[in-house]
Amino acid sequence: MASRQRRTRRIGIGRRLAALLVGTAMAVAALVAAPPAATAATPWVTVDENGFVTFTISADEAQSTFGDVTQIVAEGNFGPSANWAQWGLTRRGANWTSVMGPLEPGLYYYQFTADDTNVVKDPTNPTSVASEPEWSTFFVPGDSASLLADVPEGDGGSVETMTYRSTVTRGERSALVWTPPGYDADRREPYPVLYLQHGSGQGYRDWVEVGRATQIFDNLTLRGEMEPMVVVMGDGNVPDFQKELLRNIMREARHDYNISHSPSQQALAGLSMGGYQTLSTLFERPGEFAYIGSFAGFVFGSASDVDAEKINEGTELLRLYTGNVTDLAYNYNYRLMQQFDEAGVEYQFDGVNPDRGHNWNAWQENLIDFMPRLFRDAPDDGPSPGHLPLEAEFQQPPAGTTPTPWITEDGFVTFETTTEFKDAQNVTVWGNWAPGGSWIRVEMSRVGDRWRATVGPLKPGFHYYRLIVDRVPTKDASNPTHVTTEPAWSTFFIPGESARLLADVPEGQGGTVETMTYQSTVAGAERKAYVWTPPGYDPDRAEPYPVFYLQHGGGQNYTDWIEMGRAKQILDNHFLDGNLEPMVVVMGNGNSSNFTRELRENIVPVSLERYNISDDPSQRALAGLSMGGGQTYTVLKAFPGEFAYIGAFSAGFGSATGVDAQAINDGTTLLKIYVGDPTDFVYPSFISSLTVMDQLGIDYEYDGPTPGPHGWDAWQKNLIDFAPLLFRQE
Repeated sequence: MASRQRRTRRIGIGRRLAALLVGTAMAVAALVAAPPAATAATPWVTVDENGFVTFTISADEAQSTFGDVTQIVAEGNFGPSANWAQWGLTRRGANWTSVMGPLEPGLYYYQFTADDTNVVKDPTNPTSVASEPEWSTFFVPGDSASLLADVPEGDGGSVETMTYRSTVTRGERSALVWTPPGYDADRREPYPVLYLQHGSGQGYRDWVEVGRATQIFDNLTLRGEMEPMVVVMGDGNVPDFQKELLRNIMREARHDYNISHSPSQQALAGLSMGGYQTLSTLFERPGEFAYIGSFAGFVFGSASDVDAEKINEGTELLRLYTGNVTDLAYNYNYRLMQQFDEAGVEYQFDGVNPDRGHNWNAWQENLIDFMPRLFRDAPDDGPSPGHLPLEAEFQQPPAGTTPTPWITEDGFVTFETTTEFKDAQNVTVWGNWAPGGSWIRVEMSRVGDRWRATVGPLKPGFHYYRLIVDRVPTKDASNPTHVTTEPAWSTFFIPGESARLLADVPEGQGGTVETMTYQSTVAGAERKAYVWTPPGYDPDRAEPYPVFYLQHGGGQNYTDWIEMGRAKQILDNHFLDGNLEPMVVVMGNGNSSNFTRELRENIVPVSLERYNISDDPSQRALAGLSMGGGQTYTVLKAFPGEFAYIGAFSAGFGSATGVDAQAINDGTTLLKIYVGDPTDFVYPSFISSLTVMDQLGIDYEYDGPTPGPHGWDAWQKNLIDFAPLLFRQE
């Protein structure tokens, strides 16, 4: 399949002027249909019943499609607020692959991009989007997206193509027309009609191919929540939209369909550029349409001098919609409402959708809210449930004036580079804000001689990220945080009740973290470990403290549980909450040719020498993540009973050869095991190891997958659950 060489184009109109909008609309007036998709035995994208999406491209297919490349990403509406983001695929064996999810129910659109500019359509997915030839779509079903689902065959309305001669472009043009179930071309009473417009860079097919308009209309009609009407989706890519609408689209629709000519039975709505066209029509021809909807629409200039009296007299409904601060129309809508208030224009505002940006997920919700209000008495005129007031413009600090990231109280995070990358061609910020805490990239935009991006809303918790500058991982030099084992990473914390156990406790109330240095007989070198002692630790206490040895994973070190795992905060908070037995926690260096020897001959003896801790196996615990979990299992199998409490986070049990299950059961008070969800790449081997342990008769506790990937978001949850279980008499 021939690849397309172009940069990713964002949805919507950005900060273009109105004249530029209309001018560029002419350039895209002739939409090119996507080429037919090839049929392949193995789909590149599969979705399971729980909303987990697997991307798999064989190395041979990748070579024939992209050529020699160093990275492949799936780009789509996967990011926070359903904004465009890049999901990386990893080369494993004979495939480029990854698992994302669980995704919220809804429609997803995506393309594959290699090395930033080599963009292709998924050849194994027959869906297409005419205005975006590289896009494919897939649908994740679920109750929250029931209005976006297909209705049973034969129960819905019909979509037809209406072709007409345009006096504006002097050529043949097309529109899509939806007619309701049971549409009667000879009905005595004409149907009311909605003219529904697309956005910039889009076309008349987008509301059907990406907006799920057909499904929305069908479902609302079958539920009795929408008046039977005809919906005309025209092509707004013209230099004079009002002339095209009034003289061509409406004239042809009235000729071809049994629709009303009365303004009281006519509605006009549009998204982004279509919202601008809708509002401009309202201002210049008030009363032409009794129902007006602007979905993230723009108004350039002032609306303070509009004829409010004529608008109010001729308009039954004027309803405005906007997404959150990542919506390009956010500030425009704030100013518009201020001007409407000043002019005396009567309008409704659906409120700020806190979880959506400038994208189809938002506009689908807008359409769902708008349609039941047409040509009937609406049950209410207030905002949708959960939507927020728009009280001020979103203003970022001037470039170069504030540390990055800049975090708002409601969890929106703005990243900004230094001027060092002013000549870069492509900059993204890559962090753990995909579902479950997986990594996903968000494009940054050039602002002067810097790059910026706003991401959010992010959930409360510990976040980490790095910049990718022309495919080179780069540290955010403006963020003073650091991760010893990952020099390109930076971190930040968003407070909130759901992340309370990850937050710092008041100064002076927590435990103490010290560095324990020792000479390793295994490594033949000086090594270090971190040691947490609880508040009030007494080195002379008559009863030694129980001890918990906590290990890191591959590519990490003893520093990671403190710098990334928030172990100190977790232990401090649990202790202050009364959920943790007073204990000492030793975080050793597991990067050893023989970890079992390193633990038994160095880490444990030195800890016993330096700290007031017990050498009684019943008072000792051992746990680790990933590689550290594997090392924990190795110790358990080789020396059952030396540690009464065992925890393995995201690790498989391994071989059953030589395992004494009875000795493990007799010597272990608690063996608790954890794994992430299907985005954790060890999930398949972990599930297999359960069978091995069951066949051996080993007693263990497993509460099911931890939401999250093979990453710190999951391992923090594991430690939060595991630590309070240790050394409890009950």
